[in-house]
Amino acid sequence: MQNVELKAENIRVVGPCDTLRFPFKPRERQPLEYSRQFPHLRCRTNTLSSLLRVRSEATAAISSFFKDNGYVHVHTPIITSNDCEGAGELFHVRTSNEVHEPGENSHFFNVPAFLTVSGQLHLEVMAGAFTRVFTFGPTFRAENSQSRRHLAEFYMVEAEMSFTESLQDIIQVMEDLFKTVTSIVLSKCPQDVELFHKYVSPAQKGRLEQMLKNKFITIPYTEAVEILKQAPQTFTFQPKWGKDLQTEHEKYLVNHCGEVPVFVVNYPYDLKPFYMRDNEDGPQHTVAAVDLLVPGIGELCGGSLREERLHFLQSRLERLGLADAYQWYLDLRQFGSAPHGGFGMGFERYLQCILGVDNIKDVIPFPRFPHSCLL
Repeated sequence: MQNVELKAENIRVVGPCDTLRFPFKPRERQPLEYSRQFPHLRCRTNTLSSLLRVRSEATAAISSFFKDNGYVHVHTPIITSNDCEGAGELFHVRTSNEVHEPGENSHFFNVPAFLTVSGQLHLEVMAGAFTRVFTFGPTFRAENSQSRRHLAEFYMVEAEMSFTESLQDIIQVMEDLFKTVTSIVLSKCPQDVELFHKYVSPAQKGRLEQMLKNKFITIPYTEAVEILKQAPQTFTFQPKWGKDLQTEHEKYLVNHCGEVPVFVVNYPYDLKPFYMRDNEDGPQHTVAAVDLLVPGIGELCGGSLREERLHFLQSRLERLGLADAYQWYLDLRQFGSAPHGGFGMGFERYLQCILGVDNIKDVIPFPRFPHSCLL
C-alpha cells in the first residue's frame, strides 16, 4: 500500500518480471478464489499482504494477552498418541519405510502415533504445575470436507486454568481475549483492516463495532434449542434436544440475539467428550461446556470445566472402554488435582470474523484441505 508518489531520477530493475505471464495484473483486483491457485505468488497482492500483517499482529497480541495475565506458554507436541476429541478424524504418522504389519512393535514409536487435533490434554498436565497455561500452534483434522469453514491444518489458541469452579470464569477469559486482541489489531494495522472492510466485506466494520461495544450474551443449550424450534424459517437439520447445533442453527441464534456473540452453555452429557464436568442435573443430563458463536461464522471457541473428580472420570472412561489408554489422565486426579477448565479458539476463524472473509482458505498462507496440498 503506497502513501506517497516518487519522482525518480533513475530506475534500476533488480528483478525483472514478465508482466504478460505474471498472474496478477496491476490495478486489477482479483477474487480471492483466483489468488488461491498461486500460493507462491499471492502474498505479493495487496489483499494477502494485508491479511498476513493482520495475522502477524494478532499472533503477537494473543501472546501478549496471556503473558500479561500470568499464563505460561507451553509448546505442546504435534505428534501424539492421544485422540483428544474422540472423533477419529486423525492423520496417522508413519515413516516412509515403516512395515505395515499388525502388532505394537511395528510402529516407529512402538504405539500408533497421530498428528495432534488439540493440545488440551497436554495443557491439563501442565496446569497442575503452573496454574495458568496456554499454547498456540498447528492442529490437524483429517475431515473430508471442502466447506468454507474447514481446513486439514489450522492454528489453535488453547488455554487451561486451575482453581476455577465456574464456567463464567472461562467465559470471561474468552470474551476478554476476543475484545483485547481485536482492539490491538485495529490500532496496529488500521489500513490493512480497512482494505478488507472496504473491498472484501463492506458490512463487516459495523458488525465488528457491535461486537466490541456490547456484552456477549449467554444462553443455555436447552433454551437455544427452544428458540430454534420456534424459528419462522425451516432448517435443513431439525433442531432437537440431544443433537449438536449445526452451522445454520449457530448463525440463526446469533442473528436472533441481535448480531452479538453468544455463549451457549450446558450441553447434553452424551454429546460431549469424557473430560467435561458432569453437572449432575436432570432429567436432561448436561455437562459444564460452552461454545462461543459469532456473526457470520458460527462456532469460534469451545471450552468446558474439566471433570476433576476421580470417581466420575473413572466410571465414564470405563463405560467407554478407555480406562487403560487414559490411566495417565486418571493419575492427574489421583495424585493431587484442583478444579480446572479451559477452551480453544480457532485462529483462522477468528481472522475470518474480524475481517469478514467468507472462506477460511483465504486467511492462511498455505491452505491444506482434501485433495489440495500445494507447495
